[in-house]
Amino acid sequence: MSRKSAAPPAAAIQAALSAAEKCAAGAATPVVIVMTDAAGLVCGLLRMPGAFLASNDYAEWKAWTAASFGMPTADFSGLLNSFDEDVKQGLLAHGKVTALPGGVPVMLDDTLMAAVGISGGPAEIDEACAEAARAAFIDALGPA
Repeated sequence: MSRKSAAPPAAAIQAALSAAEKCAAGAATPVVIVMTDAAGLVCGLLRMPGAFLASNDYAEWKAWTAASFGMPTADFSGLLNSFDEDVKQGLLAHGKVTALPGGVPVMLDDTLMAAVGISGGPAEIDEACAEAARAAFIDALGPA
């Protein structure tokens, strides 16, 4: 996996945020949506009215973890279970690492472009909205 160092295009970030918001609104679930660049730096954020305050941090951590490890946070949980307990606990001791579902990397041709984290709903809604954001981001980039 390679990482693209340039900042993601604003139009793609906006498309991703909008798609995730539409997904969450359709589920009647207020969430926080965070987009990061490939380095894990926040480049987009949308907080729906009524979203839990703690979701601000969790959404960022989910996006950061997905960008950092290049995998969905739901898969990261399985990876953690393959490590010795001390390694697992050491990774989870990092303030931004989380195994909570709802974070996905945005890959294009094996290159990490960005990551998205969604927090505020049940795991299946957070994950569905993150996938909607990922797809919208890639669609907004247009043909390669």
